Amino acid sequence: MKWLQAVKQYIPTHKYAIDTKFLGDDALLAWSNLGYWQAEDDPYPQACQALADHLAQCLKLQPNDQLLDLGCGQGASVWHWHTQYQVSSIKAVELQVACVQRIQNVLNSKQISTSQIEVFADSFLNLNSIFPQNRFDVVMCIDAAYHSNLNSFLLSTASVLNSKGRLGFHYLIVDEKFLNLNAVQQLHYRALLKVADVDVTGLPTENDLENRLKRFEFKNIQIENISMQVLAGFAEYAHQVLNSKITAQRLAQFKIQMTAKLCSTLFEEGLIHYVQVSASKDA
Repeated sequence: MKWLQAVKQYIPTHKYAIDTKFLGDDALLAWSNLGYWQAEDDPYPQACQALADHLAQCLKLQPNDQLLDLGCGQGASVWHWHTQYQVSSIKAVELQVACVQRIQNVLNSKQISTSQIEVFADSFLNLNSIFPQNRFDVVMCIDAAYHSNLNSFLLSTASVLNSKGRLGFHYLIVDEKFLNLNAVQQLHYRALLKVADVDVTGLPTENDLENRLKRFEFKNIQIENISMQVLAGFAEYAHQVLNSKITAQRLAQFKIQMTAKLCSTLFEEGLIHYVQVSASKDA
């Protein structure tokens, strides 16, 4: 039993959990995304914040927006919107119960009321049930939507946006050249991405992504390929961190190593792209 307890401390508590302290963020409300890397020496929290800011700026996030943050992880983005963007009404959804409890504890210690920030432990594919009365100005999902079926994600998010609402998220798309791969080559990518909980058979091309957004009556659609800043950037940073820290091999660190290798492979082969997507309901 002691051996089992010793092993458990090295095992991520959730399939989406990441050892952010090892990557360089030991804050109570830590960042936990792949980052938007603008320089080789960017600190991990700065790169993560840059990915969030890049999306927020595209959506023109304003203090008076009713905001819904999906897959908020350990809560850094929620706190960022509150303190740096002065957004006064924030709802958030996160699958990891331990993260939600930690966020709530921190918010309580700072005397932040639920009228300002409220976090729910649930799936962001279930938004209409969580928020049957809410209609948000902005719905954001940083570095998480690609774990879900695109149609299911759009159906859920569209159901809680108001008539002029804006939606922003990150997703993976396949290059047109990917469609020309034979069955064996496509199976290779299917196996690679399955480890990251991504179903490659459900990934759209850019044209398909745009058409699906239009079917959900989204307009002002912008799709930006940020593979270099995200995939290549994280792979390089993680490689540097893994090489610079001499520690016993841990499963959490092994997960980071595998994620970095996947990011590097996807970027170098150029058949699957990491994109930022923004759209709105109004013309």
